[in-house]
Amino acid sequence: MKNYQTTLRSAAALVVILFASSVLAASADKIDRDSNAALEVFREEVKGADVFLSQAAGYLIFPRVIKVGIGIGAETGEGVLRVGGGTVDYYRTTSGSIGLQLGAQAKSMVIVFMTKDSLKKFRNSKGWKVGVDGSVALIDIGAGKTIDSQNIKDPVVGFIYGAKGLMYNLTLEGSKFSKLDKS
Repeated sequence: MKNYQTTLRSAAALVVILFASSVLAASADKIDRDSNAALEVFREEVKGADVFLSQAAGYLIFPRVIKVGIGIGAETGEGVLRVGGGTVDYYRTTSGSIGLQLGAQAKSMVIVFMTKDSLKKFRNSKGWKVGVDGSVALIDIGAGKTIDSQNIKDPVVGFIYGAKGLMYNLTLEGSKFSKLDKS
């Protein structure tokens, strides 16, 4: 009974955190500034990032994605979709999980659409979900490594970097991306 109550309190706290994050959503200008800074870190940490991104049909940048979990986990963050180097839309990523987990984490993500077709499918969806609407090949590249665009053949590629916190989780499975109205 005590475990059930603890889990219930944890779930309620996570709902409050997610609700607060949506109520306190960032302005378009702030998301753009934060995305620019996150993109600079990505370029500094990964050699060849500029060439790789210039070959992409488009890419999502999530400068800060927060994950919190105590038995039940939740993750959310806001970012931009850039096509031709310019912001075209704003998105929120969310996911939830149940299982053995304890802690909190902040990370940055870049998701690259290598083909026009994969970008079109993403943009035409109403809530694109990894593993359902498309798969994302996660590329594990540490600081100072180089992207070799000749070897990356997947239509959608994801990079997670700058993870800070007690919960380290390199997965996008189950993440949902929803378009935001920031006009």
